[in-house]
Amino acid sequence: MTEKYVLNDNTEIPSIGLGTWQSAKADAYRAVRAAVECGYRHIDTAYNYENEDAVGEAIRDCGLDREKLFVTTKLPADIKTYKGAREYCEKSLKALGTEYLDLYLIHAPWPWSAVGTDCTEGNIEAWKALIDMKKEGKLRSIGVSNFHGSDIESLIEATGVIPSVNQIRFYIGNTQEPIWEYCKRRGILIEAYSPLATGRILEIKEIAEIAEKCKVSLARLCIRYCIQRGTLPLPKSVTPSRIAENLKVDFEIPEEDMQILNSIKGLFPRPYRS
Repeated sequence: MTEKYVLNDNTEIPSIGLGTWQSAKADAYRAVRAAVECGYRHIDTAYNYENEDAVGEAIRDCGLDREKLFVTTKLPADIKTYKGAREYCEKSLKALGTEYLDLYLIHAPWPWSAVGTDCTEGNIEAWKALIDMKKEGKLRSIGVSNFHGSDIESLIEATGVIPSVNQIRFYIGNTQEPIWEYCKRRGILIEAYSPLATGRILEIKEIAEIAEKCKVSLARLCIRYCIQRGTLPLPKSVTPSRIAENLKVDFEIPEEDMQILNSIKGLFPRPYRS
């Protein structure tokens, strides 16, 4: 799968990325090496995943030139100052062993210990830091994660800069339509984390029946669904065979089946994750 999206700042981004959330360092290293070997060119991590150094080591060891890989990491959710955003970006650059990041995201609009609190002023300060670091060439693209439309509007109103990406929980049965529609209107690409609902979606008979009809695995169906909804899936696995399998999504889900999948609502609602 070599397709790419073009972000609103004209940066190209591979249409599938390897997620590394909840991957221990050794697992993350092996997963990134396996992913690059089978064709992934997009790796997603975060400071709070505590595996940036392992991801960076795998990237250096994979044998590809740095510019051939798209690397994303994230500012910790509790950092809400201009100075702090710059400091933590530098920490991530050092841990990953790279001079620049392809995409840097504010991980959430509030600290994980205080979900839902109003951090508008702090988000604006952090966003200003990301804007400046992009101007300096340390970041190619900038965006957010777990943000609602009102959170994003505050950033735009204060700076005039629209995020290129909003990374949110998105999978069949939990597509967050209001923010999906908002981002589509604003030209912001949605990255879909947990496209398999951390594996629980594999239990749903109705979805499995469509996968069988399409003659693909349920996992591949779920990943392809995200792509046909115009989002960028970030499937996570540490098993080489599954990592490779998740990349095989060069097929089309028929429109009538997409309608059925779109009609599924309320699957596995859960709090935001770190």
